[in-house]
Amino acid sequence: MIEWIKDIEVYAPEPLGVKQILMAGGKIIAIEDHLSHPPDWDIKVREGKGLIATPGFIDSHVHLLGGGGEGGFDTRTPEIQLTDLTLGGVTTVVGCLGTDGFTRRMESLVAKCRGLEKEGVSAYCYTGSYQVPVRTLTSSIEEDLLLIDPIIGVGEIAISDHRSSQPTRQELEKIAAASRIGGILSNKKGVVNLHLGSGSRGLDVIDEICSQTEIPYSQFLPTHINQNEKLFAEALEICKKGGLMDFTTSTTEKFLEEGEIPCGKALKRALEEGVDIGQITFSSDGQGSLPDFDANGNFRGLMVGKVTSLYEAVREGVEKEGLDLSTALRVITSNPAEILGLRGKGALRPGFDGDLVLLKKENLTIHSVYAKGRLMVNNGKPVVKGTFEEAE
Repeated sequence: MIEWIKDIEVYAPEPLGVKQILMAGGKIIAIEDHLSHPPDWDIKVREGKGLIATPGFIDSHVHLLGGGGEGGFDTRTPEIQLTDLTLGGVTTVVGCLGTDGFTRRMESLVAKCRGLEKEGVSAYCYTGSYQVPVRTLTSSIEEDLLLIDPIIGVGEIAISDHRSSQPTRQELEKIAAASRIGGILSNKKGVVNLHLGSGSRGLDVIDEICSQTEIPYSQFLPTHINQNEKLFAEALEICKKGGLMDFTTSTTEKFLEEGEIPCGKALKRALEEGVDIGQITFSSDGQGSLPDFDANGNFRGLMVGKVTSLYEAVREGVEKEGLDLSTALRVITSNPAEILGLRGKGALRPGFDGDLVLLKKENLTIHSVYAKGRLMVNNGKPVVKGTFEEAE
């Protein structure tokens, strides 16, 4: 079956104007101004007028097994379900472990990735958790990257946080070197995803490692950068040296704590400071806990991060900060695909996976979602549900 989306405005993520999109076998096979076909072809035609086609969204930091536990066993957040992703337009997800790398293990994280793949989306993961030494699936970081297909990097390693294992600079150097070597040998990017807490040391250790060794700044993808002004300012300097920054969208205006910067505003400010758009990503921290600690580190409560916040933050950036749609889309499409080495993802191109989000042009809300050429959401309603999600 060939799917033809007619007369739809395309952001690939760059604007291409009104086009015709053909998909077959889970792939995009053509994006053209005009299409004709033999009458005997088996084609399903969909009208695209009033809609915008974008690449499927990539969420590069999600707690697929749930997160939390900082307040005891009853504060462990639940596993993600398929429609938690697809209703937010996410067709590719990267899973991680967080504070709890003990009762949640790499075996389960890889299994969850493979389960989501069977349900219809693309799923990858990092090896490790907050803790150092890194708790890998095989005997080493290098072997995890070489031998386990879904594993594409290391993380999330916690620094500048009272919940981290307080890794030394030398330990982080070894982790970055191992991830780089494993990535080279496996033809993966081998990025190290770093959880940044609000500690005073901030990004100092990254600057020390990359300025005093051969490890490039782009080996690290530090996240939660928009949590305070000090960390944001440090990240701007890191980016001027070739580094990367990731903003956490669970800190949209609905969830902001004192000092945190809305993602759209942070993106606009970073661009105004001269950071290249290709150095910036958004991720949701979905299904992770958003714990609240007092000044002494005592737990006071938590909320749960939502994957749906990923696109909400992009839309807020367009509507409230005046960002161009194609620019804003890059931080959840082409940028994470390039930074993490996700081939066939993050753009609408012939030969790429048939991952599309169709937006209503009138208000930029999500109308439909395709993952690998399969319709997952239509008119805002899930068409495909996970194995254990209740049917309506």
